[in-house]
Formats: sequence, C-alpha cells, structure tokens
Amino acid sequence: MWGGGDYSLHTIGAKHVIDNTGELALEALDAIDVAGQAGSFQLADFGAADGGTSIDLVRRIIGNVRARAPSRAICMTYTDLPRNDYSALFNLVHGGRPDVKSYLEEHDNVFVYASGTSFYLPIFPAQTLDFGFSATAMHWLSRLPGRITDHVHAVGASGEELEVIRGHALADWETILLNRALELKPGGRLVMSNFCIDEQGRYLGNTGGVNMFDTFNRLWRGLAEDGTISEAEYQITAFPQFYKTVEEYCAPLTDPGSVVHQAGLRLESAQTRVVPCPYAARFAEDANLERFAVSYVPTLRTWSETVFSNSLDAARPEQERRDIVERFYRSYVDLVRADPTGHAMDYVHIYMVVSKV
Repeated sequence: MWGGGDYSLHTIGAKHVIDNTGELALEALDAIDVAGQAGSFQLADFGAADGGTSIDLVRRIIGNVRARAPSRAICMTYTDLPRNDYSALFNLVHGGRPDVKSYLEEHDNVFVYASGTSFYLPIFPAQTLDFGFSATAMHWLSRLPGRITDHVHAVGASGEELEVIRGHALADWETILLNRALELKPGGRLVMSNFCIDEQGRYLGNTGGVNMFDTFNRLWRGLAEDGTISEAEYQITAFPQFYKTVEEYCAPLTDPGSVVHQAGLRLESAQTRVVPCPYAARFAEDANLERFAVSYVPTLRTWSETVFSNSLDAARPEQERRDIVERFYRSYVDLVRADPTGHAMDYVHIYMVVSKV
C-alpha cells in the first residue's frame, strides 16, 4: 500500500464502501448491551491501512457507544501488517490532517491503539472484543500457494492452478473466522465488507466494461514480449488475492458441521452491493479526459504497485525497477487516455454481519 497518507487520499471508492457499511454497523451495534457491561468497550478495525477510509465510520460507532454509555471508556485498536504506515494513521487520528476532523476532538475517555499482528493470527485475548469491522482487506491471502501461468490474478486462473488457490483461500477464511471467534465476547459482532464475485459474476474492475485485471495482465505481458522484463519475472507476478463467491463466504458460518459454526460464529446477514467507481462517475459528468486518466490509474496503483515491483529481479538496480514500474503505469494512463470507454474500478463487495453466540 502507498504510505504517507496517500493511500486514503487516492482511494475514494474504498471510503465510499465503508461509508456504505454505516447503517449495517450501527444496527449490529444496537444488538450489543453497551450500557449494561463493565469495563471498556473494545473496538477494532482489521486491515486499517492509514485509517483515512474508516475514520467517519469509527466516529459514528464511537458516537453511538458514547450516547448509550456516557461514562464507559472506549478503546479503538487499528490492526494491520507490521509494515503498515502507522505514522500516517496516528497523524490522522490525532488531527494532523487539516481536511479530516478527528473523533478524539469530539469525545473524551477514548483510547487509540495499533497492532501490527496479521488477522491470520489472534490479536486480542479471548473474549475481550466487543465489536470488530473490516473493509476491503480479507481478500489478501496469507501467501500465494502456487503460480498463475498466464495471468497476474486468480480471476484469470483456471484448472488445477485455480483450485489450488481456491482451496488455500477457503482455508485462510476459516483461519480468519476462527481467530475472531476466539476474540469476540459472547454477543459481540463483526461487520465485514469484502471483495467478492457476486451472483452475476461481477468482481472488482469487472462489471461490464474493460476488465481491469485483464488490462494489468496484457500490459505486463507486453513488457515481457518487448524484453523490458524477463519471462521469469512475468511468470512469478501474481496478486496474493482471491475473490470468493457468496456461498464460499457464508458456508463456514451456516454449516452446523463447520469448525467456525461450532466455535460460536453465526451469520446474521449477507448481501452484495456494487459501489460505482467515483473517477468514472466524475468523468461521465465533466468529460474531462485528462483528469480522468491521471486520477483513475493512481487509485489502481495504490494497492497494486508492490505486486509488480516485487516481481522484478532484485539484481536489477533500484532505479531501473522504478523506471519499469513507472513505464507500466504510464502505459495504463496512455491506454485510458486513448480510449476511456469502459474503464472503471467499480467495487463489488459482500457485506456481512456476524455474531458470537
């Protein structure tokens, strides 16, 4: 992910997804006896990045808890990988960005923490978490279990290669849920919005126009064909991601025989929604092609750049690797500039509410 606070500045759509979760989150929160419990109210954002996309939802949740339990302490924990940009996160939360108002300015007795532990591991002691949420994060795999020969993403995989990744992804999902089952208090809630393949076969960047991941693959493949990168570098390039279907997301929570169900997690609701690409929506209104081309591609770059950069041979000089990556994304901008028709990164998510019995 981009650092320095640039991630949330260039991912307006991701914030729209989280804002779209607000009513579900507050309804789930209403099911928790906030005022009748002792101790602090423990709240977590799993996969928080720099905190900018979720800050308004956190503000709404904290405001709800404070209204119902005026004297109860609230502990807000942001979790992500150790290399996450926590400096930007704390700068944001403590009022360091003039365009964002911090909830710490609105409420007393609120304490903010961060954990550099992956959500593939336990993060909180058993039965201490009241409410957790996660957005656009749990499609990342714990590792890539195999290669994708002719593509850069699992959406372009097939046959045995696809099934290997699918099996690993389903096991990863089970691991995530089992850890949350351990951490949640009885009666606690999880609200999650994750990338998915919806009932119509749509997924991120593939909602009827130009397929974003096919474009990534075509442009990266082109660099291999013209000798800019080696065939070996192309072959090892793959996003460690998997987009599950609705059935794959829900099965561990609805099957009484699953270890997740036996651990106490229950599915309260699940629905898919598509949040339109804000850059494509603005272009449809103002027809400013240049602004669209130079703003749309950076939102793709915020979360994809490391995949392509890290696939380049480490023996290459650093500046050479940077130049290759710049050329790659510049070619995407040029492609959009030449013909913007169909380019959009619409967000396709499954919105889930999960409880702990």
